[in-house]
Order: sequence, then C-alpha cells, then structure tokens
Amino acid sequence: MISDGRQSLDAAQFAHCCRSLSESLSARGIHVLALHGDNSTDWVIADMACQLADICLIPLPTFFSPEQILHVLDTVPVDSVLCQWPGYFEQHFGSRFRRDQGRLPGSHTLLRLDAEAHDSVLPEHTAKITFTSGSTGRPKGVCLSQAQMQKQAVALNEQVGLVRPRHLCVLPLSTLLENIAGVYTPLMAGGEVIVPSLAELGFTGSSSLDSEQLSRTISHYRPHSMILTPQLLKALVVAAKSGWQPPDSLRFVAVGGARTAPELIDEAHAAGIPAYEGYGLSECASVVALNSPKNNNPGSGGRPLSHLDVEIQDGEIVVRGNAMLGYIGEPESWGLEKIHTGDLGSIDERGFVHIEGRSKNLLISSFGRNINPEWVEAEMLIEDSISECVVFGDARPYCVALLSAGAASISDEALQDRIDAINQKLPDYAQVRRWARLPRPLGAEGGLLTENGRPRRAEIASHFQTQIEKLYKSESMSCP
Repeated sequence: MISDGRQSLDAAQFAHCCRSLSESLSARGIHVLALHGDNSTDWVIADMACQLADICLIPLPTFFSPEQILHVLDTVPVDSVLCQWPGYFEQHFGSRFRRDQGRLPGSHTLLRLDAEAHDSVLPEHTAKITFTSGSTGRPKGVCLSQAQMQKQAVALNEQVGLVRPRHLCVLPLSTLLENIAGVYTPLMAGGEVIVPSLAELGFTGSSSLDSEQLSRTISHYRPHSMILTPQLLKALVVAAKSGWQPPDSLRFVAVGGARTAPELIDEAHAAGIPAYEGYGLSECASVVALNSPKNNNPGSGGRPLSHLDVEIQDGEIVVRGNAMLGYIGEPESWGLEKIHTGDLGSIDERGFVHIEGRSKNLLISSFGRNINPEWVEAEMLIEDSISECVVFGDARPYCVALLSAGAASISDEALQDRIDAINQKLPDYAQVRRWARLPRPLGAEGGLLTENGRPRRAEIASHFQTQIEKLYKSESMSCP
C-alpha cells in the first residue's frame, strides 16, 4: 500500500495510522497545520490525517528559505507545525513556537504556536494551501478544497488508466502535482505508493542531482509510474545512453513543469522510458491536460482532463471547471469561475493543447520580434552536452544564453559546435548569438530555480547581470 524504505504499511495499517494521528491532532484543537519534512510514509499519513480531522494543511517545501517560511507563517493563520527537524524551527523561529509535550504518533514533532494565531480569513472549504514557488521570493498561497483535489485524482485515474499501479514518488510531496497525481491517484486505483527520501533518490538540496543514484533507485523499486520534470527525464535518457537499462516494469512516466522538446520524448521512448508530457498549474489543482498511451501527441501538453474546459483567449490559455478557491489574502481572487493561466498556447484540431511559453516571459527583440525563451531553451536541452540553458534578449538585438555543460570535460569549442548546429534549426531572430558558461549549476546558487526546476528568470538576470551585459559588449563566448 505505502512504503518508504524504512516501513511498509498495508491498507489496514495505513488507515489505522491515519486515524490515530487524526484523533491526536483533533484532541489538540488544531485547525491549521503546516507540514515540513522529507518524503516519507509519515508525511503521507499526516496529509490523510488532516483530511479526516478537517484540518487545513499547508505543505512547506523543505527548500524554502527561512524568509519564505516566515512569509507563510505571516500569511496563513497557522496554529501548529508538524516537522521532521524541530531544531530548524527552533533556530529560526524559536520565539514563535513551543514543543508539544504530549505523545504523538509517527516520527514528526509537533510545534505549537506560542501566541494566538492571526485572524487571516480563508476561503470557505479550504483544505489545503499550496504555495507556488513562482518567479519571485514571496510565494502565493493557492487555496483548494478536498472535493477539488478528489475530483482531480479521479480524472487523472481515468486519463492514465493504470490498474493497481506501483508509483515511485520522485518529486517532493510538497509539490501539488506529486501530492495529488503521485499519492491520491495511485491509492484511489488500489495501487502502491513508494516514497523514499529525496537523498535516496539522489537529490541534494532543491536541484542538485546524482543521476546514477536516481537510476539505481528506480531499478531497485521497479515502479509502474513516476512523475518527472524535463530535466530529470533528460538525466535518465543520458543515463540510458550510458548503459543504464530502465526497468521493464515502467508503464507511464508523466513529464511536466516546463516545456519538453518532442525529440526528448522520442528519445525517452527509444530508451525504454514511456514518457508522456502534461500541462497544469496549482490554480487548477495541478494537471490540466495530459498525453497518454491511448491519446499521445509528442510536442503537445496533451488533451484536457474530462472535468475541465480549455479555450484560447487572445492567445492565452484559459481553464474553466476546477478553479482554485482563491489566493490567501487576496479576496478579489476568490470564487473565480475560470483561470487565466498567463500561458500562451493553442488547441489543435484533435483537441491537444500546445504550450508556447509564459506571456510574461515573452521576449521582444529590439527589432520587434516575439521570442518564447522556453522554445529556444527546449531546443538547446535536447543536446546531451547542455544540461541547463536560460535565454535572454528582451529589448536587445539578439538572444544570449547562460548554460551549463553536461560534463565538465566538454570544451567551450565543443559547446559552440553544438549551439551552431541547434541555431541552424531556429529562425535567425531566435538564434543564440553569444553565451556564457555558468560557473556552477543554477541549483547550487540558491533561489534561482523553482521547486519544479524552472528558472526564476528575474533572479537569474539580476544574479548574472554583469555576465549578461558582457555578452552584449564582448565577442567572448564564455565567462571570464
């Protein structure tokens, strides 16, 4: 039913643990609980216990900075935090919390707010608040009801069509996509959920990855399904090219979080990884559209789930059918019937949604050409020799890029050869004319990537402002 490498629970044991924790939390009069910890069975038990006890849950990503966590605590009327590392909270927020002295089921520690929680009002029926990492340092809290999340899980189960799947959680459980599609949906289908720690999967921090460790873990657990970001899929494709054999147990690997080049999807299938791209956002309870073995169009975000209506208005994707309850602290966003996604796209004659990038990320060159940087980046990332790429060029005469090589041994000359080849497939106004090699992966800098591994463009532009300016003044092709 559910396991994490340390403990394995069948359906009856899992239900007992959820009821036991639910009763303990209810007895303490908790109404709004924040959850902070690594992927584990105890994390899932806490999630289910809150549902049983009608407690609003706020999953806190473990990569959030103390300032971001403080923002959450100041935004939401949290009265307690269930955490894996109480010392972290005592170090950064010691004056706010005290340890609960009673015995609580599971391995997490309960910290009680030492003062009366502020009186922020939540939309009615709010069961979970997921904080989107977005493009700024102040995440926004998306409020969702239990009915909305359940409706989402049912629709995903219909679309994917796996019976009693064994799902391996690869993304953090604080990610709404993994929370709903990786836990609720497999359990609803009578399957098994495997939640190893992020370290066992090969993650260090929010974005550093040991791809060999990840591939070994996948081979060990032999899952039927997984959810990956494009960067993780690329790492596995590279591993397969280097001799790793994906387990033949794999049936469905969902890919989302950023645009995925169709060539990468094709390479994954050729390597034995049944990858299918999807599209979604937290404001619509995660997945909006998804490709599947029965309905697949590589290069698209898939067909909309059965409970959603998707249309294009002035080039923007608009979704109706399962809109969030609203953003916390923004009553003007409550009760919306449809979500204007801010994503540019189209719908083809077969009903597949095509994503063309974020409207706010659209680059307009000094020659008046519109360029979607995600499109150029996806083309660059097809290459094994390029592991990261962020394109800039707004109000500039041409595009430049910051990039990381797939291996330290790859020379600047070799990278330039690959970029030249990729540029041949792009129109001249979208070609990368100059580039700088990043000194370290973006994830090593902190705050430059979202939880799903997408670039925080404003932060990256600010952090590397000097290098970017040099690219428009110098003929040099690599960072000094």
